[in-house]
Amino acid sequence: MTHFRNGLLLLLLLLGLVVAISATNSSTIVTSLPGYSGDLPFTLETGYIGVGKNETVQAFYYFIESQRSPSRDPLMLWMTGGPGCSSIAGFMFESGPITFTLGDYNGSLPTLKDNPWAWTQV
Repeated sequence: MTHFRNGLLLLLLLLGLVVAISATNSSTIVTSLPGYSGDLPFTLETGYIGVGKNETVQAFYYFIESQRSPSRDPLMLWMTGGPGCSSIAGFMFESGPITFTLGDYNGSLPTLKDNPWAWTQV
């Protein structure tokens, strides 16, 4: 399990690097992720949005478009977090469009797979 956590940490660091590189823009469309073979089958936008009167605080967000009918489906806001809980955990382990392929760690990045029970397909 320690190896899996190390692989997860590496993947999150790589995702953070993608976000940090694009921090000068307000948003970026992410088309691929380390560990996922091919392009993502959904639209993933990440970025920062200004908060407060002068927008001096920047909140990070990720937006995943519906995989069914984006123009007709309702917009859902998923908020999680708090002390010791990251929203990326909900994205990867609960109801996001991709999840990890669980198995023994072999020293490489963990592989990602489609989540058939994702909120983007409801």
